[in-house]
Amino acid sequence: AANRSIAEIFERDGEPFFRARESEVLARLLRGPPCVLSTGGGAYLAESNRRLISEAGVAVWLRADLDLLWNRVRHKATRPLLRTSNPRETLRALYESRVPFYSQADVTVDASPDLSIEGMAERVLTGLRARPDVLEGE
Repeated sequence: AANRSIAEIFERDGEPFFRARESEVLARLLRGPPCVLSTGGGAYLAESNRRLISEAGVAVWLRADLDLLWNRVRHKATRPLLRTSNPRETLRALYESRVPFYSQADVTVDASPDLSIEGMAERVLTGLRARPDVLEGE
């Protein structure tokens, strides 16, 4: 929406500015047609975002262990919060501080490194089907 990368927004305007814009975009998208909306890890930390997501749909936590997360992000320069002298330790600290928020998701689905995208999607559908209040008429 800003025609800039997350890293550029963080650098120019700071994280609080980014989080405020992120919440605005999230609210706009949640008012739109039903869809799968994948947020970044920080979006779900804000209580107002968690409330918006659960009111408009279903929050699904794709729970991955620290090794899997590290393998996915260690070579990416698009993670401004990991631009530290010890990015793995920073990731660990972020993960541990965020788990209490993520655990508030409506549905939790465990990820594993051997799963394909399709396999993970099937796992999510299985998790959603276990909640008859979620997939009405499915």
